[in-house]
Amino acid sequence: MRQPAGKLLLFGATGDLSQRMLLPSLYGLHADGLLPEGLTITGTARSDKDDAEFREFARAALEEFLTADRKTDNAVSSFLERLFYQPLDASKTEGFAALKDKIGDISGGLAIFLSTAPWLFGPTIKGLESGGLTGTNVRIGLEKPLGFDLQSSREVNDIVAEAFPEERTFRIDHYLGKETVQNILALRFANSLFEPIWNAQGIESVQITISETVGLEGRAEYYDDVGALRDMVQNHMLQLLALIAMEPPARFDGTAIRDEKVKVLRSLRPIGDVQSLTVTGQYGDGASKGEIVKGYEAELGKPSDTETFVAIKAYVDNWRWKGVPFYLRTGKRLAERRSEIVIRFKPVPHSIFAERGGKLQSNTLVIRLQPEEYVRLLVMAKQPGLDRDGVRLAEVPLNLSLDHEFAHTRRRIAYERLLLDLIEGDPTLFVRRDEVEAQWEWIDAIRRGWDAAGVKPKAYASGTWGPNASVALTERDGVTWNE
Repeated sequence: MRQPAGKLLLFGATGDLSQRMLLPSLYGLHADGLLPEGLTITGTARSDKDDAEFREFARAALEEFLTADRKTDNAVSSFLERLFYQPLDASKTEGFAALKDKIGDISGGLAIFLSTAPWLFGPTIKGLESGGLTGTNVRIGLEKPLGFDLQSSREVNDIVAEAFPEERTFRIDHYLGKETVQNILALRFANSLFEPIWNAQGIESVQITISETVGLEGRAEYYDDVGALRDMVQNHMLQLLALIAMEPPARFDGTAIRDEKVKVLRSLRPIGDVQSLTVTGQYGDGASKGEIVKGYEAELGKPSDTETFVAIKAYVDNWRWKGVPFYLRTGKRLAERRSEIVIRFKPVPHSIFAERGGKLQSNTLVIRLQPEEYVRLLVMAKQPGLDRDGVRLAEVPLNLSLDHEFAHTRRRIAYERLLLDLIEGDPTLFVRRDEVEAQWEWIDAIRRGWDAAGVKPKAYASGTWGPNASVALTERDGVTWNE
């Protein structure tokens, strides 16, 4: 039986993530009566604030980032009463004793949300140990980045493991908190319709796209060190691929689901020929959302070979998926903001309509994660008519719009679920160490291949769908990106 924590500690409590996501998410849980009674939330950061100043900071964040219908004076006031603050330089162990005193008695359990630079993980864990904040009733949630390759990831995880064993370590990938991502499991394993054909016999190809219209947006220093492959593919996209490709777990719990995901990640075929199986790009000048925008190097202020776009043709080498290509695509300054998975099924083995002029298209399943949330199955139907000139077939959508079907259910921020699961100790939607390492092993091999082949990103205009070579990546197989 999991025991909810009685206290929550937020590192980076005055940062952008806290303002936009964490504080609004915690308020939402509080307003709906989902936080444990008496739970206190202690924020810490370098900023020199006291409790009252942090509460005013939180009030301003809620005012800016909450919708008007969610704010009530009573709920905001009672939420702010949960908040406390202790300044801390996490690089020095001296301040952790004062942090422990501020938090007080943790015999009822403590959950820690740690969002910090990778180089601070060591000092922070040591500080938590020195302050008596790593006991058996303490669990820790880790926000990325957790290293920049397999070796550094192992170093970070080894540091964390010195104080927090795996069962008390919760690695966060906020995509796994999205309602539509969780609906992948419901779609696959709560319906008898798909599972019999969810394999190489029934599916021709899979596309996963995460496209952004924004550029660097204040992340220049971080982004130029990592690029699109490590920023998006290593975590979000490979987690989506694993959910699509995994075998049915025996039960809905953290162990069973993550066991099946890691099997998929270990089955990814190493990318040998990077020049024919991957495409990299970097955005140049162009137009985005009706405005003229600068290219990456102009935004960055210096020359760079960092990729802002990557497309990959991947394979999962197991019985279920043998020979099925998984096309992955992500980039910045693309034509539109979109996250989606497109499953293209194999055509029927024989068309009875061909002699009457009927043209068939393969069925397609589109799972849209953002900005809209829907599941759309494209099927063939006959157009109305007497068919004297032949049978006319058309592709029509069967739509499940989550926004429409659950219009009276509030759509939650992904961090609401993840923070509540961290507080309650449910690991199902968090990433296990062996998953992370399997992801990095595959990604590192691609980067080594790029270095060995001297691959440089191809230029593409802002506001387009990336380099032309990404089109060729799919069309040589007779597949078109879903645009």
